[in-house]
Amino acid sequence: MSQQSPHAIVTLKPKRDQSIRRRHPWVFSGGIKQIQGRPEAGDWVEVRANKGAVLGWGQYAPNASIAVRMLSFSEIQPDDAWWNDMIQQAVQVRLELGLVDQDGQNCCRLVHAEGDGLPGLIADFYNGVLVIQCHTPGMHRHVDILTEAFRKALGDRLVGVYDKSSKTLAKNGGSPTDDGWIWGASPENHVAWEHGHRFVIDWEQGQKTGFFLDQRENRALVGSLSRGKKVLNVFSYTGGFSIYALQGGATEVHSLDASARALEVGEDNVKLNGFDSQMHRSIQADALDYLKTEAMRDYDVVILDPPAFAKRASARHAAVQGYKRINLRALETMKPGSLLFTFSCSQAVDDALFSHTIVAAAIQAGRTVRILHRLHQPPDHPVNVYHPEGSYLKGLVLRVDGEPCNMTSAEDDAFAEDGMSLDSED
Repeated sequence: MSQQSPHAIVTLKPKRDQSIRRRHPWVFSGGIKQIQGRPEAGDWVEVRANKGAVLGWGQYAPNASIAVRMLSFSEIQPDDAWWNDMIQQAVQVRLELGLVDQDGQNCCRLVHAEGDGLPGLIADFYNGVLVIQCHTPGMHRHVDILTEAFRKALGDRLVGVYDKSSKTLAKNGGSPTDDGWIWGASPENHVAWEHGHRFVIDWEQGQKTGFFLDQRENRALVGSLSRGKKVLNVFSYTGGFSIYALQGGATEVHSLDASARALEVGEDNVKLNGFDSQMHRSIQADALDYLKTEAMRDYDVVILDPPAFAKRASARHAAVQGYKRINLRALETMKPGSLLFTFSCSQAVDDALFSHTIVAAAIQAGRTVRILHRLHQPPDHPVNVYHPEGSYLKGLVLRVDGEPCNMTSAEDDAFAEDGMSLDSED
């Protein structure tokens, strides 16, 4: 049992406690009236309203706009039993969803930060291997307690725990740390299954925890719409969408990425799933450059799944222009009757703004565009009802018809940013 340490007290300014009373987990630095004590990065702090009422407990982050991330809205400071209970709840949700150890499905996200009441913690499960990624110093301090809690919750399903927190901690004011095994060891020839598809997971060198689990259901939709089609997977990473398209009956699939390493793993996944190498081609290229080419007229389905263009609200305008630019290039060059799967994983760009951005690109391209599906993150990436910012992944499936008209307008950028129609009188 860990010992409760002396703690600092964070008192909020008048009326700045309202969001915390509504159980929103972020305390912004601008809302703090005073701090009693000298908390360091990751320390527990007791959060109080202006007149002294205890609102709960969180972990402190100096010199950050989000100064405290709340973990409890109780007067009692969380202890080891609290950690065990939170992890058990999160794991149980995934077990009930059939995502942990069902036939053909043994990889999923077990903890999704605020979505599971554990801000700063990501934990992804890959067929017995758990990859933990701590985004805050406070969460990383408890990595040993977390490991034990996962071992209790998963039992024999768990064979190893890998800590991949070095980069995320460095970005959030944490002390230098080395990635590596916390418990257990890496099994040989390790493969994870998703909806019956097999994937090599590169948790050591790959992006994030090694794979993008949040696109699982959207990959399945791509597969269901790929029969007899030629498919282009842009920003393909290790080929998740490509494998589903091939399994769905695509005649040919091209995977495009700037990373040679990602494409190499993608080729391994093609072979692992038993597909004819003649049906798949890897293209190492700049996405914008390729989207301008005549080759785009050959594809029936195009997938645009770029990295986040904006991590913070301050970068929102640049992100909007980035999303508009790549979608405009695709809409200008795609053949009539083709499908465009387009995504944004930028938390700072909400559903409405993303949709308006795509509409602005469609107007400038002068195409007939229909929205067939609106896509989001799967249930193992839950959204806390008190934290709507957790709804970060959004996507559209578009049917593109007609020939490009190149109808440019000086008002397009303002349309996308403001979320207003060009002829609105409001």
